[in-house]
Amino acid sequence: MSPHPLKAVTLTHVRYQKGDQLGHFLAWVSLVPVFISLGGFVSHFIFRRELQGIFFAIGLLISQFINEIIKKSFQQARPETCALLEVCDSHGWPSSHSQYMFFFAVYITLLTYRKLGLICRNQLWVVLLLVWPMAILTLYSRVYLGYHTVAQVFAGATLGAVLGGGWFWIVNNVLSGFFPVIEESAFGRFFYVKDTSHLPNVLKFEYENARAARKHVSYKRAD
Repeated sequence: MSPHPLKAVTLTHVRYQKGDQLGHFLAWVSLVPVFISLGGFVSHFIFRRELQGIFFAIGLLISQFINEIIKKSFQQARPETCALLEVCDSHGWPSSHSQYMFFFAVYITLLTYRKLGLICRNQLWVVLLLVWPMAILTLYSRVYLGYHTVAQVFAGATLGAVLGGGWFWIVNNVLSGFFPVIEESAFGRFFYVKDTSHLPNVLKFEYENARAARKHVSYKRAD
């Protein structure tokens, strides 16, 4: 009985040519979506539990689901280098990595500009100098490493940007009206889910209230 062929988890299975330092660097850049998902959104829910962040993550999941539907519908092959990378059994259009990063970049830019997150509008330069270059590098890495064609990464980036902007509008013009209901629900109370988008400066508010709470006996920890 012949053994079944092995298949890699393409999310983290990134290859580059041995000795190629740029390729090594771009391979790590290509994993940024994984770091954002696991290190960013998981830790966000554990430590902050903001509804804006939760719906941000939900939007990214919806975006990736749409990406999979499109890939299976069009079934466009990856470039010829897919044989060396052992990814020819998956489809390449549109690039899910590019779609993820441009959804993330557009959404967090709008979130920052509207002063709805931890980063205030006057700190928008942080997003412009960190998030957008990383998104562009991720796009470039997928072509450089041979996983996608230029057309495939640009299709992913365009779709991600459109979905990111569209989901931001839906969340902040439709779904945000339900945030108080979610806060007061059994789920919200049990997990301490909250919405701070009405605060002009979340960090300042938390800083001042943490200092003020130190003076009240009722807020002190019982060892």
